Amino acid sequence: MTENVFVLGLDEGNEELLRRLPDAADYRFHALLKVEDLRIGYTDFRRCLEEARQQLDAFDGPVDAVTGYWDFPVTSLIPVLCERYGLPSTSLESIVKCEHKYWSRLEQTKVTDACPRFGLVDLAATPPRLPDGLEFPVWLKPVKSTSSKLAYQVGNEKELASAVGEIRAGVAQVGGPFDAVLRRVSLPPEVADVGAQACLAEEAVCGAQVTVEGYRHHHEPHVYGVVDSVCYPGTSCFLRYQYPSTLPAHLQRRVSDVAKAVVARMGLRSTTFDIEFFVDTASDRVWLLEVNPRLSQSHARLFEAVDSMSHLHCMVTLALGRPPHMPRGEGRAAVAAKWFVRRFTDGVVRRVPSPEEIEKLEREVGDVVIDLTTERGARLSEQYARDSYSYELADIHVSADSQQELVDKYERCVSALRFEIDDG
Repeated sequence: MTENVFVLGLDEGNEELLRRLPDAADYRFHALLKVEDLRIGYTDFRRCLEEARQQLDAFDGPVDAVTGYWDFPVTSLIPVLCERYGLPSTSLESIVKCEHKYWSRLEQTKVTDACPRFGLVDLAATPPRLPDGLEFPVWLKPVKSTSSKLAYQVGNEKELASAVGEIRAGVAQVGGPFDAVLRRVSLPPEVADVGAQACLAEEAVCGAQVTVEGYRHHHEPHVYGVVDSVCYPGTSCFLRYQYPSTLPAHLQRRVSDVAKAVVARMGLRSTTFDIEFFVDTASDRVWLLEVNPRLSQSHARLFEAVDSMSHLHCMVTLALGRPPHMPRGEGRAAVAAKWFVRRFTDGVVRRVPSPEEIEKLEREVGDVVIDLTTERGARLSEQYARDSYSYELADIHVSADSQQELVDKYERCVSALRFEIDDG
């Protein structure tokens, strides 16, 4: 019997991957709301919830699963909708524990010493000051954000004042909609007093950055892969995600063990997770950065290339109430990466590569998929694909038999992709 799986914000690229899952013939995938309706900072949780309910209620057939791979509001919509329709899901409280950065830190410290020092910054204070126990450099970020938006590394009082000004101006864009979620959860007093429109300061730590990908079905959390996050030199902006990780095996076990302990503490069940870390390979020191109660869809093609199946399999089977089974190393490639083509200054896009140019390049290079993340006429500082320091132009997914081939394919693509951007 075919099962109906509703995916919040189902987009073309991930639908293609879903339809390549080994058991895809047993599923019918349905898009639940549009991607543009679910973009953080551009959406309203309550409106999305009502529209999703109307769409599901109007469906002529059984609703067997509701799932998704995007950040808020998708992560919060899933447990609320699943509760309404009697479907497997983690609790809304467990989601909020992960996504409210301050609450998440408070919970993490109860099971691991891998947390950097942290504290709250008073956005109303003039001049702003660091929390007691912290010194420069630090990272400033809203207690609810995504994709490094409104996240700033600051090294002195002047930079602190500038960053606080930016966060103060933009914190309501995400924090406002997230407030509607907090009202659905019983919060501890220290979190209730903070709310959703607050600012967190964290000790600036460094090292090799990795993401632990896994899931928890009922009791024991499982890790099925560790992915490297490599930044552009001298920046905090990602150059590529690469799988498998090059981290030594004992350190991969270390971050996996911390991830499992944190997942259990948060109460996550029937869901995937990805947890980000910094690792100092010289001292073996591990730092926990962020807990996400979802998989990273950016890694889907990497797992498919190396392991023969994307981890979207885990998302779907958990949503249907069944345990996943991920293969290891059975794919066509030895290594795979998602590369980010970025620009670090603002400008207006006058030309992007045509579909024909991209198709020709993909065919000639082989085992690459190129997705444009900007468009002709866009001002980079106003587009969605940006962070606090850079603007995305394109994503390049590459599969290869060796590290050298991986780099060679990427460099060949970058040199062939012709963008024209006016400065300023």
